[in-house]
Amino acid sequence: MPRSVVRTATVRCERCLYPPRWCICAGFHTVDCALKIDVLMHDMEALRPSSTGTLIKRVMPSSGQHFFRRERPLVPSEIIDPGKTLWILHPLGEPLPAGQDTEALQILLLDGNWRQAARMMRSVESWGRRIRLPMSGESRYWLRSQQGEGQFSTVEALLFLLQALGFHEECEQLRLQFELHVFAGLCSRGRKADAARYLETSPLCEAMPEVVRALVARHPQVS
Repeated sequence: MPRSVVRTATVRCERCLYPPRWCICAGFHTVDCALKIDVLMHDMEALRPSSTGTLIKRVMPSSGQHFFRRERPLVPSEIIDPGKTLWILHPLGEPLPAGQDTEALQILLLDGNWRQAARMMRSVESWGRRIRLPMSGESRYWLRSQQGEGQFSTVEALLFLLQALGFHEECEQLRLQFELHVFAGLCSRGRKADAARYLETSPLCEAMPEVVRALVARHPQVS
């Protein structure tokens, strides 16, 4: 069985949350974005270093991070910006509207597994518009098994949204941080073949050659 990162007392970098050997802070860059982004994380997801909801807050420090706990009801005023139109991203929502003023939008992403996200959705669906993204292809989040075609991680949903709304530079900057997060995760778990295969179709080798070489040197079977 895979090791539990929650139960195992492992020394980790305070920023990237990887063990020192696999620290990726040499490639860390923050992403500034004018779009107001908030992530509602299930409290169980918040404990996992592999969480892409945590990655969003780390890479995009201006984003909001909130926690869903059964014992504490959500307070809308702590999350909702009354001066903006709230979009709650969900695969069962309405199609992505065209021609939106992005300065008037607030985006809420739900971070958890399918059952957790459904529970969170029931708590917030009255707050705003439920929006479905035009997502297709296969997930690059190789740290967890996705449930099928069209199933993506929280950060990948944000990548699709940024691209669709015209935030192309921000999208590519965030994509690199996501790819680095996944590659280092594969290395740290000893998944040598998967890490090497991941690099074959990743922009990391061109964008961060020194960082990739340093990680590969720690795991020489990856090439």
